[in-house]
Amino acid sequence: MSTASEGTGALEKAMDVLEAVGSSPHGVSQSGLAETLGLPRTTLYRIIATLIERGMIRRDPVRKVYRLGFRYMELVRNAYLMPDLVAAASFELRALRDLTGETSYLAVLDGDQVMSLERCDGAHTQRSAATLGQSKPVYCTGQGKAILAAMDEAAREDILRGLTLTPLTPLTLVDRRRLNAELRITRARGYAIDNEEIRTGVRCVAAAIRDHSGKVHGALSVAGPAYRLTLERLELLGPELAEAARRVGAQLSETTLRINDSELDLVEGDWSFNGAFPRWCPLRQALFWADTLAPTIRILDRQGERVFARFDAPIHGLELHQTGLLVSHAHGWSRLDEHGKEQPLAHWPGKPLQALASHPDGSLWASLHTASGYSLGELNAQGELRPTWHFQEPINSVCWDADGTSVYAVGPQTGTLFVMHKDSPTVRRLATLPRGSGRLSGLALDTQGGVWTTLRDGWSLVRFSSDGTLDRMIGLPVPGPTDLAFAGPDKSTLYITSSRHDLNRETLSNAPASGHLLRIDPELCGITAHRCHWGVR
Repeated sequence: MSTASEGTGALEKAMDVLEAVGSSPHGVSQSGLAETLGLPRTTLYRIIATLIERGMIRRDPVRKVYRLGFRYMELVRNAYLMPDLVAAASFELRALRDLTGETSYLAVLDGDQVMSLERCDGAHTQRSAATLGQSKPVYCTGQGKAILAAMDEAAREDILRGLTLTPLTPLTLVDRRRLNAELRITRARGYAIDNEEIRTGVRCVAAAIRDHSGKVHGALSVAGPAYRLTLERLELLGPELAEAARRVGAQLSETTLRINDSELDLVEGDWSFNGAFPRWCPLRQALFWADTLAPTIRILDRQGERVFARFDAPIHGLELHQTGLLVSHAHGWSRLDEHGKEQPLAHWPGKPLQALASHPDGSLWASLHTASGYSLGELNAQGELRPTWHFQEPINSVCWDADGTSVYAVGPQTGTLFVMHKDSPTVRRLATLPRGSGRLSGLALDTQGGVWTTLRDGWSLVRFSSDGTLDRMIGLPVPGPTDLAFAGPDKSTLYITSSRHDLNRETLSNAPASGHLLRIDPELCGITAHRCHWGVR
């Protein structure tokens, strides 16, 4: 018992030191700690040395004071902060503070309570100053009600079912029917009001932060004395909170996902100089792709990975079509039958092909270099292009959506992802990435309207939401991913082709998977099954 008691006492002393350091925004000296805590210097020295060794506190060598360590902050971040949430909200918190003069808060759900992560203090002497990290009841705070109202019904009921609605003020809602009615109103108008429900004399207005998928990340709020924040003023501020929360949510995503070696497979087989054009054939349950420089068409099916056909000229494009496997190469066009036998399409003239794709109705579409620039349109039976859209840069990838109403295209020179509607000549920019991110290459669509592309020289692939927001980035072990496709019986496995052409020896030593076909299990990285039309129906 004596040993246990001594251990508890040492732990309490260490916690006292940690709290004293954390309560001093400008740091505290060892003598200041000794004076504040009344600990013997030898004891205090041992505690400080241990906390420094574990990274919980650090010594400022210039001012000779102790401050919280980065390990402490890392643990707090890992435990409570969603990726980039505080950073995304910081500007809006300051803007709300400046707009209202009152204290603004960022809060997150903490079990069945809400916890403040960040605040910007108001301009008044008498102001709200809730302690950061302190949890409060979810049912009687503006932040909590905003979060509850934004959640799906099942998740909300799981929280409310286990709560005891204790009155903290005469205005606290403790009747479940009234609380549920309040939550319905909150959901409809987009913001919640705390009318002195947790503390008499204090009011609050709050709005939930949701990302593009509807996931609730937390809430923004403004709180202050009831005599300044009248109910009429809160009603005016509510839409401002909702708009600020929307802007924060627009910055959030599930990214960045890092794939470990165990989560990414290299398909067994020979590497290619420049793998490209992965296409899934449902009829054969096989994936086709090309090595464009050592010109071969390769196949992956139940028998494994192998060469399907060889060519004597560089390959420019590959597409599964109703008439067979079409291949565009430096000498013209060819069709491959089910055995890989080549049939030249002599009547199809040679074209400076940039991209090739099938429409769900079976028509073939291509991007070609023309006298006026670059055009995307349908190829007729003679291989001639009927231009529909025009561009000022090469288009290296094209993909139709499953309905055949919209087509997506990649312009690698400007890093632009374009989207066009079949019955409109308008070309719309969906998204743009800076050149430092890598060169956009390849396209695949998922069932939620997400657009996937790889980044050559960027060691990654990315997903854009239907509104053009970059919402996912996945790191890859190769610098030159070239294209991607969803494949398999349910089209739920993501395959990625890659290149090793022009890589120096040092890069190849750090990226030995270059040139191989890569495979990612969708369950491990949140990828949704692809339903876009690839190949023959």
